Order: sequence, then structure tokens, then C-alpha cells
Amino acid sequence: MSEFWYCITHSRVEGEDGCPNKDRLGPYETEAEASRALETAAERTEAWDHDPAWNDDEQLED
Repeated sequence: MSEFWYCITHSRVEGEDGCPNKDRLGPYETEAEASRALETAAERTEAWDHDPAWNDDEQLED
């Protein structure tokens, strides 16, 4: 099974033998998913910003 990463240093999708993991996001199952890594991260951050479990500014409901 191949895995793909998005290198934040070079702004490109890489295979297993790419840059060090500290410089990339992933792994992703497909090259297409890896190519959307920055968008996926932004979407998750936005969702977490509105999740009381991850945001101390919002109150958890009982």
C-alpha cells in the first residue's frame, strides 16, 4: 500500500522517501488527498475553533 505526504517546505506531494516527517503532513491514502493537505488542515482547525472540547473560549454543554 502506497502512502503520500504533503511537504510544507517544497509545497508538493511526496511518496514515502521524501523529506523528513517534521516537514510534511500525512500520511494520506491517495495523492489527491495529500494534495489537499493544507485545505484539510484549515478545515479541521476551523471546526476545532468551534468545538468546546478543543476551545477554552466556548463552554461545554451538560
